[in-house]
Amino acid sequence: MKLLDARRDHYRKLAKEQGYRSRASYKLLELNNSYRIIGPGFKVVDLGCAPGGWMQAAAKLAGNKGRVVGIDTAYMDEVDNAKFIKGSVEDESVVDEILEYLDGKANAVICDISPQITGHWSMDHARQISLNYSCTKIMDRVLAVKGNALFKVFDGEYSMEFRDYLKKKFAKVQLRKPNASRKPSSELYFVCLGYGLE
Repeated sequence: MKLLDARRDHYRKLAKEQGYRSRASYKLLELNNSYRIIGPGFKVVDLGCAPGGWMQAAAKLAGNKGRVVGIDTAYMDEVDNAKFIKGSVEDESVVDEILEYLDGKANAVICDISPQITGHWSMDHARQISLNYSCTKIMDRVLAVKGNALFKVFDGEYSMEFRDYLKKKFAKVQLRKPNASRKPSSELYFVCLGYGLE
C-alpha cells in the first residue's frame, strides 16, 4: 500500500481519532453489528491478538461485565479491561490460563491471526489456515455450547475445506468481507454461530 493511499485510508484515520490500535477494530465492529458475535457481558477469547485492535473492540462490546483475554506470541501493550497472555495458539497449555481468567467457558472466540508473511502466497495461505486449525483446537476446549466464533482466512485453495470443517461444529457459518477490509486484500471472514448445535 502506497503511503499516500494509507494517509487517505478512512479506517486508519478513524482508528487514530477513536483510539483504536488498528483499522482491524472496524472489521470486528462491523461484523458484530450484523451478527452479534459478541454481546454485553460476554466472555471472549482473542487468538492471535497483537497489536490489540480486536481486543479493544471486544472489550468495548463485552462491556464492564464481560471478560476478554488475548493470546499472541508477540509482546503488546495491555488493553484496558482485558488480559493479555503471551503464548502460542499452537500450544494448548494456554487453555488452563484462559479458563482460569474467564472463570468458565467463553461465549465467543475471535481469530484475526496471521503468520509472518513471506510473500510466497501459497505458503502464507497454507500457514494461515494451519494456524486457524490450531485455534479451533483451543476453541473446542474453551467455547461454551451455543457460543460464536469469527475466523479470518487468507482466501485460497484450503479456505472451503476449512469452512466445511467449521460447518461440522456450528449451526451456521457465513462467509463475509467487511467494508473495512481493503478491496485488494485476499482476507475473508467466517462468521460462526451456535457452537455445538450443528
